[in-house]
Amino acid sequence: MTTRSDAHGGVIHDIGYRPYTGPRLGRRYATRSLYVQSLRAAFGLGRSGKSKVLPFLLLGGMAAPSLAMLAIALFTQQSQMPRDYADYLATFSVLPQIFLAAQAPVLMSRDLRHHVVPLYFSRPATRGDYVAAKFAAMSSALMIVLSLPLLLLFTGAMLAKFPVGDNLVHLLYGLVAALLYALLYSALGLLIAALTPRRGFGVAAIMGTLMISLALANITYALNGGFDPSRTSASWAFLISPSALVEALVNQLFGLGTDSPSALHAPGGAGAAVFTAVLLALTAGGYALTLRRYRNV
Repeated sequence: MTTRSDAHGGVIHDIGYRPYTGPRLGRRYATRSLYVQSLRAAFGLGRSGKSKVLPFLLLGGMAAPSLAMLAIALFTQQSQMPRDYADYLATFSVLPQIFLAAQAPVLMSRDLRHHVVPLYFSRPATRGDYVAAKFAAMSSALMIVLSLPLLLLFTGAMLAKFPVGDNLVHLLYGLVAALLYALLYSALGLLIAALTPRRGFGVAAIMGTLMISLALANITYALNGGFDPSRTSASWAFLISPSALVEALVNQLFGLGTDSPSALHAPGGAGAAVFTAVLLALTAGGYALTLRRYRNV
């Protein structure tokens, strides 16, 4: 005979489930994994073939002119490369800007649109770790895009038997310029991309910010007599544009483009100090505002 207490009693069955007993890799591993995944995503790796077309097309577009210059230098037996390393980046600056505008929303807007950001924060990684990993990934991706043609130019210079010391120094100037572009672009691009879950809006906003600011800088420069070599004060207008800011600062710091009337320069030593301060403020400010944005996510 079954009693009332037996009828309502519970039975525990052992069906073989085991708790996780492996190593707890922790916050640092989670942040590093997010960085690697974001860097791969910037080039479309691990995604569909269509996602790889634009980033690798832009990477090839940055490298192709350097290969052409290499061929010209070798076959015409020139004494130096047609363009200096830092000047090369300034000449083809629109390509890394397109890369930034296209890929920064991939790193930020998709997570917001699909509401997966809280899932990242349910793990050991914090909001600061998330932003740091994304910033490092975007900066690394831009450094690859910017530095690849410089390394190809240096290889060509060595094949053409140009002076090693001079080319090595100018390569370092170019790499410094690439680093400044990468850090400043990443800080501004990721901030804009983090403000909207719509990738299209992010692309348009980033590209519009860079293009409109450059146009305003050029107009202001021209209206203040910038084409008159004696009017160095007009160069303050380059503070308006992130791309012109880096170009003018690098040229002034390293004495580049002194024989070219079209080269941009910060207005003297005081100008170089102010340009450096503005660049640091924009980079740090963009990063800090991105951190603040994710406090509310």
